[in-house]
Amino acid sequence: MKNILVITASIFGQNGQSSQLVTKTLDKLTRQHPDAQVQIRDLAREPVPHLDAERFGAFLAAQGEPTAEQAEVLAYSDALIAEFKQADAVLLGVPMYNFGVPSVLKAYFDHIARAGITFRYTENGPEGLLDDKPVYVLAARGGIYAGTPNDSQTPFLRSFLGFLGLKSVEFVYAEGLNMGDDSKAQALDKADNHIDALTA
Repeated sequence: MKNILVITASIFGQNGQSSQLVTKTLDKLTRQHPDAQVQIRDLAREPVPHLDAERFGAFLAAQGEPTAEQAEVLAYSDALIAEFKQADAVLLGVPMYNFGVPSVLKAYFDHIARAGITFRYTENGPEGLLDDKPVYVLAARGGIYAGTPNDSQTPFLRSFLGFLGLKSVEFVYAEGLNMGDDSKAQALDKADNHIDALTA
Protein backbone atom coordinates (compact mmCIF):
# COMPACT_ATOMS: atom_id res chain seq x y z
CA MET A 1 0.00 0.00 0.00
CA LYS A 2 1.76 3.11 -1.26
CA ASN A 3 -0.91 5.81 -1.10
CA ILE A 4 -3.73 6.37 1.38
CA LEU A 5 -6.40 9.00 0.81
CA VAL A 6 -8.18 10.32 3.91
CA ILE A 7 -11.44 12.21 3.45
CA THR A 8 -13.20 13.75 6.45
CA ALA A 9 -16.43 15.75 6.47
CA SER A 10 -17.19 16.56 10.10
CA ILE A 11 -18.18 20.14 10.87
CA PHE A 12 -16.05 19.70 14.01
CA GLY A 13 -12.93 19.00 11.96
CA GLN A 14 -10.49 16.57 13.49
CA ASN A 15 -12.38 16.73 16.80
CA GLY A 16 -15.41 15.05 15.24
CA GLN A 17 -16.08 11.44 16.22
CA SER A 18 -16.00 10.25 12.61
CA SER A 19 -12.66 12.01 12.10
CA GLN A 20 -11.27 10.38 15.23
CA LEU A 21 -12.34 6.96 13.94
CA VAL A 22 -10.52 7.78 10.71
CA THR A 23 -7.40 8.70 12.67
CA LYS A 24 -7.48 5.38 14.55
CA THR A 25 -7.82 3.46 11.29
CA LEU A 26 -5.06 5.47 9.67
CA ASP A 27 -2.74 4.79 12.61
CA LYS A 28 -3.31 1.05 12.18
CA LEU A 29 -2.67 1.13 8.45
CA THR A 30 0.44 3.30 8.63
CA ARG A 31 1.98 0.99 11.20
CA GLN A 32 1.57 -1.82 8.71
CA HIS A 33 2.68 0.35 5.79
CA PRO A 34 5.16 2.86 7.24
CA ASP A 35 6.26 4.04 3.79
CA ALA A 36 2.75 4.89 2.64
CA GLN A 37 2.09 8.45 1.54
CA VAL A 38 -1.00 9.96 3.18
CA GLN A 39 -3.15 12.60 1.51
CA ILE A 40 -5.69 14.25 3.82
CA ARG A 41 -8.70 16.10 2.45
CA ASP A 42 -10.75 17.85 5.13
CA LEU A 43 -13.95 18.85 3.35
CA ALA A 44 -15.17 20.97 6.26
CA ARG A 45 -12.02 23.08 6.25
CA GLU A 46 -11.67 23.19 2.45
CA PRO A 47 -15.15 22.50 1.06
CA VAL A 48 -15.70 21.48 -2.52
CA PRO A 49 -18.14 23.90 -4.21
CA HIS A 50 -21.67 22.58 -4.51
CA LEU A 51 -22.79 21.61 -7.96
CA ASP A 52 -24.68 24.29 -9.85
CA ALA A 53 -25.68 24.83 -13.48
CA GLU A 54 -22.39 26.52 -14.38
CA ARG A 55 -20.22 23.77 -12.91
CA PHE A 56 -22.36 21.06 -14.48
CA GLY A 57 -22.11 22.92 -17.79
CA ALA A 58 -18.33 22.78 -17.49
CA PHE A 59 -18.46 19.00 -17.18
CA LEU A 60 -20.61 18.82 -20.31
CA ALA A 61 -18.14 21.04 -22.17
CA ALA A 62 -15.19 18.77 -21.40
CA GLN A 63 -15.21 17.14 -24.85
CA GLY A 64 -15.65 20.42 -26.70
CA GLU A 65 -14.01 23.79 -26.30
CA PRO A 66 -14.56 24.90 -22.71
CA THR A 67 -14.27 28.53 -21.78
CA ALA A 68 -11.51 29.66 -19.44
CA GLU A 69 -13.91 29.49 -16.51
CA GLN A 70 -15.08 26.01 -17.49
CA ALA A 71 -11.49 24.85 -17.92
CA GLU A 72 -10.78 25.94 -14.36
CA VAL A 73 -13.72 23.90 -13.05
CA LEU A 74 -12.60 20.88 -15.08
CA ALA A 75 -9.03 21.15 -13.82
CA TYR A 76 -10.30 21.22 -10.24
CA SER A 77 -12.45 18.13 -10.80
CA ASP A 78 -9.63 16.37 -12.66
CA ALA A 79 -7.30 16.95 -9.70
CA LEU A 80 -9.80 15.42 -7.27
CA ILE A 81 -10.24 12.40 -9.53
CA ALA A 82 -6.48 11.94 -9.99
CA GLU A 83 -6.00 12.07 -6.22
CA PHE A 84 -8.68 9.41 -5.75
CA LYS A 85 -7.27 7.19 -8.51
CA GLN A 86 -3.76 7.31 -7.05
CA ALA A 87 -4.92 6.02 -3.68
CA ASP A 88 -4.48 2.35 -2.85
CA ALA A 89 -6.97 2.71 0.01
CA VAL A 90 -9.50 5.36 0.99
CA LEU A 91 -10.60 6.26 4.52
CA LEU A 92 -13.94 8.06 4.55
CA GLY A 93 -15.15 9.76 7.72
CA VAL A 94 -18.93 10.15 7.57
CA PRO A 95 -20.98 11.76 10.33
CA MET A 96 -24.76 11.63 9.99
CA TYR A 97 -26.50 14.98 9.65
CA ASN A 98 -30.30 14.95 9.45
CA PHE A 99 -30.35 11.34 8.25
CA GLY A 100 -27.93 11.96 5.38
CA VAL A 101 -24.30 12.45 4.49
CA PRO A 102 -22.79 15.93 4.96
CA SER A 103 -23.52 18.21 2.02
CA VAL A 104 -19.80 18.84 1.53
CA LEU A 105 -19.29 15.11 0.96
CA LYS A 106 -22.10 15.05 -1.60
CA ALA A 107 -20.47 18.02 -3.34
CA TYR A 108 -17.18 16.11 -3.44
CA PHE A 109 -18.94 13.09 -4.93
CA ASP A 110 -20.54 15.33 -7.57
CA HIS A 111 -17.06 16.36 -8.70
CA ILE A 112 -15.58 12.86 -8.97
CA ALA A 113 -18.57 11.29 -10.75
CA ARG A 114 -17.70 12.19 -14.35
CA ALA A 115 -19.15 10.38 -17.35
CA GLY A 116 -16.42 8.88 -19.50
CA ILE A 117 -13.83 9.29 -16.74
CA THR A 118 -15.01 7.52 -13.60
CA PHE A 119 -18.07 5.79 -15.10
CA ARG A 120 -19.71 5.23 -18.46
CA TYR A 121 -23.06 4.13 -19.75
CA THR A 122 -23.19 0.99 -21.89
CA GLU A 123 -25.99 -0.96 -23.54
CA ASN A 124 -25.89 -3.19 -20.46
CA GLY A 125 -26.16 -0.30 -18.03
CA PRO A 126 -23.64 1.88 -16.20
CA GLU A 127 -20.07 0.67 -15.71
CA GLY A 128 -17.62 1.98 -13.14
CA LEU A 129 -14.21 2.91 -14.50
CA LEU A 130 -12.23 3.11 -11.26
CA ASP A 131 -10.05 0.20 -10.18
CA ASP A 132 -11.43 -1.44 -7.07
CA LYS A 133 -9.60 -0.67 -3.83
CA PRO A 134 -10.39 -0.90 -0.11
CA VAL A 135 -12.69 1.87 1.08
CA TYR A 136 -13.20 2.13 4.83
CA VAL A 137 -16.31 4.09 5.79
CA LEU A 138 -16.09 5.31 9.40
CA ALA A 139 -19.64 6.32 10.29
CA ALA A 140 -20.53 8.20 13.49
CA ARG A 141 -24.18 8.61 14.50
CA GLY A 142 -25.89 10.10 17.52
CA GLY A 143 -28.66 7.48 17.45
CA ILE A 144 -29.06 3.88 16.31
CA TYR A 145 -29.65 3.57 12.58
CA ALA A 146 -27.66 0.70 11.02
CA GLY A 147 -29.97 -1.90 9.57
CA THR A 148 -33.05 0.29 9.91
CA PRO A 149 -35.05 2.19 7.26
CA ASN A 150 -33.65 5.44 8.64
CA ASP A 151 -30.11 4.55 7.58
CA SER A 152 -29.99 6.36 4.25
CA GLN A 153 -26.20 6.64 4.34
CA THR A 154 -25.19 3.01 3.94
CA PRO A 155 -27.19 2.20 0.78
CA PHE A 156 -26.31 5.57 -0.76
CA LEU A 157 -22.58 5.18 -0.15
CA ARG A 158 -22.53 1.56 -1.28
CA SER A 159 -24.50 2.43 -4.43
CA PHE A 160 -22.43 5.50 -5.29
CA LEU A 161 -19.06 3.87 -4.74
CA GLY A 162 -20.18 0.76 -6.59
CA PHE A 163 -21.35 2.94 -9.47
CA LEU A 164 -17.73 4.07 -9.89
CA GLY A 165 -16.41 0.49 -9.66
CA LEU A 166 -15.56 0.34 -5.97
CA LYS A 167 -16.91 -2.87 -4.46
CA SER A 168 -14.52 -3.47 -1.55
CA VAL A 169 -16.31 -1.18 0.89
CA GLU A 170 -16.21 -1.82 4.64
CA PHE A 171 -18.42 0.05 7.11
CA VAL A 172 -17.51 0.73 10.73
CA TYR A 173 -20.33 2.20 12.80
CA ALA A 174 -20.16 4.13 16.06
CA GLU A 175 -23.80 4.61 16.99
CA GLY A 176 -25.71 5.90 19.98
CA LEU A 177 -23.08 8.54 20.65
CA ASN A 178 -25.70 10.98 21.96
CA MET A 179 -27.55 8.43 24.08
CA GLY A 180 -25.54 8.76 27.28
CA ASP A 181 -21.97 8.18 28.38
CA ASP A 182 -22.31 4.40 28.68
CA SER A 183 -23.78 4.07 25.22
CA LYS A 184 -21.05 6.27 23.77
CA ALA A 185 -18.26 4.31 25.46
CA GLN A 186 -19.69 0.99 24.31
CA ALA A 187 -20.14 2.26 20.76
CA LEU A 188 -16.57 3.52 20.52
CA ASP A 189 -15.18 0.29 21.98
CA LYS A 190 -17.17 -1.72 19.45
CA ALA A 191 -15.93 0.50 16.61
CA ASP A 192 -12.33 0.18 17.83
CA ASN A 193 -12.63 -3.62 17.83
CA HIS A 194 -14.06 -3.57 14.33
CA ILE A 195 -11.20 -1.36 13.13
CA ASP A 196 -8.71 -3.77 14.72
CA ALA A 197 -10.33 -6.69 12.91
CA LEU A 198 -10.38 -4.94 9.53
CA THR A 199 -6.76 -3.83 9.74
CA ALA A 200 -5.32 -7.01 11.28
